[in-house]
Amino acid sequence: MFTILIAEDNRNTARLMEVVLTQNGYKTVWAKDGEEALDMLDQNHIDLILLDIMMPKIDGYEFTRILRESGSQIPILMVTAKDSPDDIHKGFLTGTDDYMTKPVDEFEMLLRIQALLRRAQIAADRELKIGDSKLIYDSFSFHYKNEELTLPKKEFQLLFKLLSFPNKTFTRNQLMEEFWDVDSQSEERTVDVHINRLRERFKDNPDFEIVTVRGLGYKAVRKDNQG
Repeated sequence: MFTILIAEDNRNTARLMEVVLTQNGYKTVWAKDGEEALDMLDQNHIDLILLDIMMPKIDGYEFTRILRESGSQIPILMVTAKDSPDDIHKGFLTGTDDYMTKPVDEFEMLLRIQALLRRAQIAADRELKIGDSKLIYDSFSFHYKNEELTLPKKEFQLLFKLLSFPNKTFTRNQLMEEFWDVDSQSEERTVDVHINRLRERFKDNPDFEIVTVRGLGYKAVRKDNQG
């Protein structure tokens, strides 16, 4: 069972979240401010944090900064009434993984929580399985049934990223910023070259394919999900 820390100074709001989460199989703990939330992390194993921004003592931004500077990668979903673009940008720059504005759609919140926990599990395991295909991050290796192939680092990182988020489109710029030094002389064409190599390597793979989204970038598609 996953344990979710609700850091929210409004007790009524926190109770509503607790009800929804417990009904859907999650264990919850509550903290009324950022300082108490940090104490809770020392006392409990926490899988994900639902975080309000406007809290006493330590607000959500400062809490996130402290947590990330400590090296913790616990998924954070900010849930707040602050809905301006500047507030949202600040949340992501501080280190949150996702951001929702109040009033919250309960079903959407549950979907976002599921997605964050899934990504965290992939990162923790450092392995990814799609059908009979498996990627092992620590060795940059691709396995299909009894075959094993070690990929160049950049190709492996691109493939792992795309397959971690099936059907999600990533722009060339997003991929450049994540896997290439922003100060390097690399151009967006570099991404195309690596994608083309991956396509050639895995053109006969029955589990997935890499698709160009015209004018945007690339996404991985699971073949077993296609109609």
